[in-house]
Formats: sequence, C-alpha cells, structure tokens
Amino acid sequence: MCLDTPVSVGVSSLDWGRPVRRSSASPANETQTSFRRAVQAQECLAPKEATRYLCPHSGLPPSPVSQPPPASLSPADGTIRVLVVDDHPLLREGIAAVLGTQPDMRVQAEATEGAEAVELYGRWRPDVVLMDLQMPGMDGISAIRAIRERDPAARIVVLTTYQGDVQALRALRAGAHGYLLKSMLRRELVDTIRVVHAGGRRVPPEIADSLAAHLGDDGLSAREVEVLRQVAEGNANKRVARTLGISEETVKAHMKSILSKLGANDRTHAVTIAIKRGIIQL
Repeated sequence: MCLDTPVSVGVSSLDWGRPVRRSSASPANETQTSFRRAVQAQECLAPKEATRYLCPHSGLPPSPVSQPPPASLSPADGTIRVLVVDDHPLLREGIAAVLGTQPDMRVQAEATEGAEAVELYGRWRPDVVLMDLQMPGMDGISAIRAIRERDPAARIVVLTTYQGDVQALRALRAGAHGYLLKSMLRRELVDTIRVVHAGGRRVPPEIADSLAAHLGDDGLSAREVEVLRQVAEGNANKRVARTLGISEETVKAHMKSILSKLGANDRTHAVTIAIKRGIIQL
C-alpha cells in the first residue's frame, strides 16, 4: 500500500499529473509518520514504473520524484535493488519482467554501456549489478573495475553469451561475484541474485570446469593476443607485421608460440580455440 490510500499504478492507468491523495492524519501523528511517508514515496511505484523513471531511453514522462533518494531512505523491507547493464533493450525488458515477479526484488536503474553503469552506480548504490561484457564504449570488465574501485563491497554478476574460461577469469579477477550465461537466465537469474546479495559467489559448473581445466596453462602475452586478433581478421603475416610495426619474422615467432600454448594445429585452429575460450572476440 502506498501512503494511506490504495492507489493503482498500472501502466495504462497511471496519471502523472494527478496529486496523490493523502490521509487526514492528525498533527500529533505527522512527526511519527513523516519518515514512513518518505520511504513509501520511493516505493509506491511498481517495478516497471520505477525502472522507466530511471531509464533515460524509455520516452516516458518523468516520475514525480525528481531526485534520487538518499542512502538512508533505502527500502526497509529487504527489497534487493538491481542495476541492469546491457545494450540490448529486449534483454533489459526481459530481466525487468522476471524480477517483477519476485516480491523481494526490483530493477532500480538501467544502463546501456559501461560508463553509464559506473555513473548510475555512484548515484543509486544498488544492491546487485547485472553486467554485460560486450558493449559499445566502456566494456563490462572495465566497468566492473571502475565500480569496485569506488565501492569494494559492490556485488556484481556478469551476464554474457561467452563460455570461455579466459573471459570468465578476467571478469572474476576484476571483481565479479557471479558469472551467468544469458541462456541460463530463466532458471538461474533469481537464485544467483539472492546468493550474491547474501555475500556468496555463483559460477555455473561448466564455467568452473573450464577454469579448472586451463588453470595451469601458459597464457598468451598481450602481443600474442594482438597478433592472433590480426590473424583472425584474415591478415597474412606481412600485413600483420606492417600493422603492428614489427618484422615478419617476429610475427612467425609469435604464431609458433601461440600454436604451442593453445595446442592448435594451424592458424585457423588457433583462432577457433581463442574465440571459444574468450581470448579474442570478433
């Protein structure tokens, strides 16, 4: 119930211009109820309405609440506030729909790229962040590092389509507490949010197995990754050498080392392995 009068906040019936009716509380009760009303004011919108106010791309009218609530007015009912970061609107809408079915969760804000996520985190301090890795502008791993620098206690769950152990390891080293494939969202998302919010970690068994399998591997150097990325784009050794400003013989030496480290038979095999493990992305 919002304030003391039942108010419908359905999407189709919401009247942004009509003031909310208030109760006829006596002056003696005003002091006792002022803080409760302040808390209820930020909670009276259903999850979708709250999300629409916060998302700058929704095209909906602004919420009557014009400023972010201070940290002291965080929901007192144990609601888990979630920041969703992904450049695909359909995925964001799907996540909001799933969380909207949970009485103890709501989407607090949405971001479409890393820099926006860092800014919104600093403004709203959500309980859990759901972070995509591949986005325009600042990528997800850079955003995780930036958020964790601001708040070492930040709880972040990675959402990605990549199963590669290298990508997962980068995210976990950056400070992520959970790692979920987007194909798992329907059955794993809600439980993962609760586990991470409670201070735990959540990594799917298949990702954990992949991490364990390559734990002792000799990783590629930064230069080897650059060379392999150039090869993946279809460039011959001479073109790679010219692009990177090194000799063709050096490119050949790097490729020999890459094949050995990845256990690849040839250049094409090396690129395939690198993409699968998340070493490079096309």
